[in-house]
Amino acid sequence: MKILFLVFHGFDAFNGISKKIGYQIEALRILGHQVELGSLAVDERGRWKRMGGDRVVEDLGAGIVGKLKKRWRYGSLARYIVEDGFDFVYMRSDHNANPFTIRMARRVRRAGIAMVMEIPTYPYDQEYRTLGLKEKTELAIDRIYRRALARQLRAVVTFSDLSSIFGQRTIRISNGVSFERIPVRREHDPVRGEVHLIAVADISFWHGFDRLVRGMAAYYACKQRPADVYLSIVGRGRAETLDELRRTVRQNGLERWVRFTGPLFGEALDREFDRADMAVGSLGRHRSGISYIKTLKNREYAVRGIPFVYSECDSDFERMPYVLKAPADESPLDVGALVAFCSGRRFSAAEIRESVRFLSWENQMRKVLDESLKTA
Repeated sequence: MKILFLVFHGFDAFNGISKKIGYQIEALRILGHQVELGSLAVDERGRWKRMGGDRVVEDLGAGIVGKLKKRWRYGSLARYIVEDGFDFVYMRSDHNANPFTIRMARRVRRAGIAMVMEIPTYPYDQEYRTLGLKEKTELAIDRIYRRALARQLRAVVTFSDLSSIFGQRTIRISNGVSFERIPVRREHDPVRGEVHLIAVADISFWHGFDRLVRGMAAYYACKQRPADVYLSIVGRGRAETLDELRRTVRQNGLERWVRFTGPLFGEALDREFDRADMAVGSLGRHRSGISYIKTLKNREYAVRGIPFVYSECDSDFERMPYVLKAPADESPLDVGALVAFCSGRRFSAAEIRESVRFLSWENQMRKVLDESLKTA
């Protein structure tokens, strides 16, 4: 089957979202399908181009003209999909429902081509509350048209437990993982009197790392402590979120125990995991109005073979012994409970990794195709 994996942004090999998309495309190819990536690119002259694989589908122009055209010029994309003989379109939502994306999707549907849309995080309206007027205007347009766009689809792909989104049936999958690309961590003997935590993310307010920093402040305010707790925060993020985290660290005198590494990749990231005892997932999804979600980060931690803590409901991990659940509220994280958890039991990295073997991207993308084409 010939498949177009369609995104409405560029592609960066070191970006977490781009890596995930790469894993999904790789999985579809392993399943025996011919897959092309539809994306946007900017050349050395600043010209926006709509791409189909290595082919320029349309040159949208430079400057403000190109930026505007990328939001409403979809005729060439629809022609490309139909005339190049695609059988299936996997579209990743950019919260960009509007009359132009609807027209494109309708043309694809009328040509008999199956199309599904992945919504990476749902609900997502609350994610815009700290953003500017431009982003809020784009969301307002999306809210008007998203049900109409959903009617053109075969299904909506979700990582939630919802059976319907925007009036369209869902295909419920888990965020998958690439076992070939993510190494298992090297196990080490714990350092007596020390617990090392690692938190990896493109950091936003819904990650809730401030809860952990405030919990560390409360922990270090106590004179009796069973261990020294060290935290490595890995990744970039929104400037205001990072600035607030750094400010909280300084105000509480935690500079000795909390460090910000910036983005790390490859062996540098592997070394951080090798010396960590526990990882930190999202602690603030409730801030976006999300209770149930299957995040990619939880799965990457499990494939690494490291225990972790998170606060949302994730049905793949709720009963796993190597997981510690935090309350989904604004309370400081109980760091003493983390120390007790790390001290109470040793977990085999290989066993943790093996427990999520069913979450391979091949299994998840096979489910998407099987359920999408049932009614074809």
